[in-house]
Amino acid sequence: MEFKHTSVLLNETVEELHIRPDGIYVDGTLGGGGHSLEICKKLTTGRLIGIDQDEDAIVAAKERLREYSDKVTVVRSNYAQMASVLKELGIERVDGILLDLGVSSFQLDTPERGFTYRDENAPLDMRMDNRQKLTARDIVNEYSEMELYRIIRDYGEERFAKNIAKHIVSQREKKPIETTGELNAVIRSSIPMKVQATGGHPSKRTYQAIRIELNHELDVLRDNLDEMIDLLSDGGRICIITFHSLEDRIVKSNFKKNENPCTCPSNFPVCVCGKKSKGHVVSRKPILPSEKELRENSRSKSAKLRVFERTEE
Repeated sequence: MEFKHTSVLLNETVEELHIRPDGIYVDGTLGGGGHSLEICKKLTTGRLIGIDQDEDAIVAAKERLREYSDKVTVVRSNYAQMASVLKELGIERVDGILLDLGVSSFQLDTPERGFTYRDENAPLDMRMDNRQKLTARDIVNEYSEMELYRIIRDYGEERFAKNIAKHIVSQREKKPIETTGELNAVIRSSIPMKVQATGGHPSKRTYQAIRIELNHELDVLRDNLDEMIDLLSDGGRICIITFHSLEDRIVKSNFKKNENPCTCPSNFPVCVCGKKSKGHVVSRKPILPSEKELRENSRSKSAKLRVFERTEE
């Protein structure tokens, strides 16, 4: 199956990166290479480093960027390893970093990847990196009821989390839950019919929760933002596209902290904590998809772009 993915907020992101023809840019979530392709078109002597942990994405992106292969280095890794990837390539600082944190259309539309609740016979997989041993099936069948409740509540923001966790444990005592269809049936039986009639697909939040837990998505984001900002040259920018409130909150608060890291009490006349600003938030409010994009790509509807610019004193 061909790796297809419509890049969300494509023009807005490339514009906000302020591409310099001789600059070095990192796409930390390469995917099908949509954003990277537009960056490459603006480079002359510059360079693009594309990082992704998904094998299918690596193959697709290399093909899509073939025309610019002299400017592109593609690495199969997680963006959490960005600093060490760049060190190995002999790069200390970069002019821009991009993260598009959404699940790709290819991942959602390939049933055997197990990301989608729309195919009833898909295996419960959801691994971003198929070299990883743990799968969604392991979480569903082996986590305790309390652990399931916690992740569905916290990562899915699902108000029926307690009931869903209870029903999963009850069902798997009869037989293991193996497919998306079996998990969907358990989730449907846990949510009142009148809620299901109005609230979109009943499995959406639970699948999001399992996927985040399995791939450590929030931890990876939270733990690496500071280091990525440190990788930027003076005037360099980091652009991050998020797709749900949990990610957006992490990005928003991190950018704010890097802009104003001072921890001194507000009544202190001067700063004594010594923490210096690393730059400024470019986008006070997130940049949202245009009406045109929302009409043409329904998956863009929850996307938000936030931008931070590094400035050195």
